[in-house]
Amino acid sequence: MYELEQVGANTYYINCPAKIGVYLDGADAYLIDSGNDKDAGRKIRQILDKNGWNLKAIFNTHSNADHIGGNKYLQGQTDCKIYARGIERDFTEHPILEPSFLYGGYPCKDLRHKFLLAQESKAEYLDESVLPGGMEMIPLPGHFFDMVGFRTPDNVVFLADCLSSAETLEKYKIGFIYDVGAYLKTLEAVEKMQAEIFVPAHAEAAETIAPLARLNIEKVLGIAEKITGLCREPLTFEEILKKLFDDYSLKMNFEQYVLVGSTVRSYLAWLKDEGKLSAEFEENRLLWRTV
Repeated sequence: MYELEQVGANTYYINCPAKIGVYLDGADAYLIDSGNDKDAGRKIRQILDKNGWNLKAIFNTHSNADHIGGNKYLQGQTDCKIYARGIERDFTEHPILEPSFLYGGYPCKDLRHKFLLAQESKAEYLDESVLPGGMEMIPLPGHFFDMVGFRTPDNVVFLADCLSSAETLEKYKIGFIYDVGAYLKTLEAVEKMQAEIFVPAHAEAAETIAPLARLNIEKVLGIAEKITGLCREPLTFEEILKKLFDDYSLKMNFEQYVLVGSTVRSYLAWLKDEGKLSAEFEENRLLWRTV
């Protein structure tokens, strides 16, 4: 774990739970994400120091805690710049927004931990002008608000959290999604991409990404079909959530409640907008029903 892998003349990634990209411009290093906590940041700095690389900036793909958790430590140690896109910048500077958004209110202590709540870091606005020459930013909305990936001049594409490995899909059943419609469009675009190497954050680096993108698409459509099937009888959100947890053999806790719960709400919103579900208020309950 935390081994440096070279995938291009000047492009590397650090193999860890959420893979971290490294692009070199001379002796200056640019990170793509920073891991999940201070310990991750410390291990990253050890790798940089061992190779004599100067950390110039961190480009955050999105603001989930496991991608920005090393920001504060690395910025404090190196005075590097941190850049994040759109709403992701706000979440990076004010990380309490992540558990608050997921829960839908002020999060209790069970949700205020490093897996959902990173330390604050000072971020600047990410656009093409701050990237090293030849690096390209790739919009990847859907998983989170303004998530992006990057293509380095070595034609290595970092895909952040826009898809999961087959093993992850099998283990967790329902992966986190903010905007289901945008997510499907992103996966369809990724399916058509070409590169020397693709580096997803939560799957193995690969020369071909299309089969995994298709698997993720089919998983999303399968969950949507499952929900529409359940809603042939009118159900509340909590009833739908329980049936999904039971049918997929998932175990409820606070973290799974907010992650899967937020995702299911996103499915319900998308299915309603697509005309496949209706939402009706009866006896002060919101009921979802298949159209």
